[in-house]
Amino acid sequence: MRVVFRALTALSAVSGIVALMVWNHGDLTSFVYFTVQSALIIAAVSVVAVLREVPAWIRGAATLYSCITGIVYHALLANPSSPFYQVDEGAHALHNLLLHTVTPILAAVTWLIIERERVRWWYAAAWLAYPLAYLVFALVRGAFVHEYPYPFIDLNKLGALGVTETSLGFTVAFFLLGLLLIGVGVGLRRVLTRSDQDARVEDPAGV
Repeated sequence: MRVVFRALTALSAVSGIVALMVWNHGDLTSFVYFTVQSALIIAAVSVVAVLREVPAWIRGAATLYSCITGIVYHALLANPSSPFYQVDEGAHALHNLLLHTVTPILAAVTWLIIERERVRWWYAAAWLAYPLAYLVFALVRGAFVHEYPYPFIDLNKLGALGVTETSLGFTVAFFLLGLLLIGVGVGLRRVLTRSDQDARVEDPAGV
């Protein structure tokens, strides 16, 4: 099951990127977005994990980034009640479904239910390294091209104070999300492992 779900996650992420490239006629600026970068990360990690074992902390990080993509998109960017709502012409396109919904769900299910990994709590803080590095990248790039990939880090509209506030808010939220992935994973691991053990006791012959 692990191999199957890892392969499905990689297939969804790669298919989403390919579909996006077809949609925007091969515009490589799409790779500036966290969505595409996180899809590349989860795809690469999942493919390698199909072929050989990948440390749990790396798989957990990739899972977090994919979940961030899905949650931020649906809660903020695609939510009309959000102050960061953006009209998306490709909202119902295949690439949008795969990158923002299917891949994050597959990544979360693989991590929480299929793999059921136990990792240290402080990993949630270490996993923030990439989102913070992405923030620096987006702001530095924006200083040169005068545009930003997301409205919540747009210095032109929010100013330095506004971007600082939103960045701090996202940092805390992503940290808590990482803790949630770890905590729920531990809980499900205990419950499902206990269920497996009870099933073996009731049917020792495996019939």
